[in-house]
Amino acid sequence: MEIKTNILEKVNQWLTPTFDQETKDKVKDLMTSSPAELEDAFYKNLEFGTGGMRGIMGVGTNRINKYTLGKNTQGLSQYLKQSFPNEEIKVAIAYDCRHNSDTLAKVVADVFSANGIKVFLFEELRPTPELSFAVKYLNCHAGIVLTASHNPPEYNGYKVYWQDGGQLVPPQDQEIINLIDSLNYEDIKFEANESLIEYIGAEVDEAFAVSAIENASFDIPTEAKENLKIVFTSLHGTSIKSIPNVLAKAGYTNVNIVAEQAEPNGDFPTVKSPNPEEPEALTMALKLAEETNADIVIGTDPDSDRLGVAVRDNNGKMVLLNGNQTMVIMTAFLLEQWKRNNKLTGKEFIGSTIVSTPMMFNLADAYGVECKVGLTGFKWIAKMIKDFPELKFIGGGEESFGFMVGDAVRDKDAVASTLLVCEIAAIAKAAGSSLYKELENLYVDFGYFKEHLISITKKGIEGANEIKQIMTNLRENPVSELNGERVVFIEDYQSSKALNMDTKEYEDLKLPKSNVLIYYLADGSKICARPSGTEPKIKFYMSVNMPIENVEEIKDADAYLSDKIDNIIKDLNL
Repeated sequence: MEIKTNILEKVNQWLTPTFDQETKDKVKDLMTSSPAELEDAFYKNLEFGTGGMRGIMGVGTNRINKYTLGKNTQGLSQYLKQSFPNEEIKVAIAYDCRHNSDTLAKVVADVFSANGIKVFLFEELRPTPELSFAVKYLNCHAGIVLTASHNPPEYNGYKVYWQDGGQLVPPQDQEIINLIDSLNYEDIKFEANESLIEYIGAEVDEAFAVSAIENASFDIPTEAKENLKIVFTSLHGTSIKSIPNVLAKAGYTNVNIVAEQAEPNGDFPTVKSPNPEEPEALTMALKLAEETNADIVIGTDPDSDRLGVAVRDNNGKMVLLNGNQTMVIMTAFLLEQWKRNNKLTGKEFIGSTIVSTPMMFNLADAYGVECKVGLTGFKWIAKMIKDFPELKFIGGGEESFGFMVGDAVRDKDAVASTLLVCEIAAIAKAAGSSLYKELENLYVDFGYFKEHLISITKKGIEGANEIKQIMTNLRENPVSELNGERVVFIEDYQSSKALNMDTKEYEDLKLPKSNVLIYYLADGSKICARPSGTEPKIKFYMSVNMPIENVEEIKDADAYLSDKIDNIIKDLNL
């Protein structure tokens, strides 16, 4: 295979004295042993997506390595200096259990310090939400966490947080990217100023735990907490550093931890994927739940921002709730608590995303609060909190198993969310109910909503082109009918236009541009297509709903809506 000229130019740059010998040797090896892999490693620069920058570790501009992250950090250092002249600039850095996360975190710390920036570096791996918390707690100007969330073991990543504890959003993200792109690799300052690097741990851990309990714990009898039987797994990730401690401090003594998955390990040896969205990931936890007759199973992803929850249904069988279900359960509970404590004034809001369940609007209407909706990713919910200081944020989430309780952490937070869902389960059990029954009651009150996600993986250059073509086809040949229902509205966030199919009139969309397409049907169904911002996937989100009068109608409603989803899938040729 002949190496293309434009790629060879990039490759040759990585063979100059700017790069260390080990890197140069690996590049040379790829040139002879795997030209196709070389092309994939250099055909583009690694980009920032919905959850920061993620990629496969290795040499090249399209890989996670000391040079790509070093260049990011050099650009960010210069941007911080421009943004905060005459201030002592401070940043916090955390990292997860992945291979090289600790060494890459030290590289990032070195570059910041070499640029005269004070660094607070966690002494060991820590959850992503703790980094978000630490940025504000330590009065930092920015924060970095080295993580690839639930991606496969060969991945790592780099998330950037700002002063408010939220991830970067426009226009700052593009300004920083432009600055990074203007740099050469020889501009990176790798020589650390060790006097500017301070290691942190226990003090921030304690403050983080106290904050989680303040936000997610309620006035529940001790006996109710002790009676709740919990199984918890960290899936080899960082939550083992926080969740058992927070649960214990909050009064939960009946916690069984999956021992085989409690040891942090970047290979994630006991699961195919360390993603609590995947039922297989919770297999060992569900087995332990049967052995211990547990009421609830909770599993978190490697950086502890997502949580999967399984509970017993009305027949005593453990079932995994989806992200939309856990989101509405937690949101409804928070709204009810705020109402009971006379804290609702009409100046509050809950947060969600354009691909999540529309049931959130029904909850907001019932409690007289606003439901603000943003693009996919919690950085948009964090931005809502910053943009509307006159409103109080109660909580919010997205369908991909993330939730945020209050505003102490400005990212999805599996630590506080785990405590919150245990509180709900403990109260329900003490009242002779269950988390599952509470969800059924919500469906009676607010409508039965059923969501389904189809995720199609397309790897490499060809895969990226295929995904691009799928989105192009959907735009150029818009669907007019699905499951016999008319498409009444199409939102295209790439063009920032919404088309009313009846009047053929366009409206402007107010959210930032994004490669997302949403179809709304006459019966209230919603279908969304978007390429993932963090993985080589295209995702199709489907939401259908119908009113029900009582819980006895749920079985028939579920079958009816399942058929509707199946027909939509067939019509879309998925």
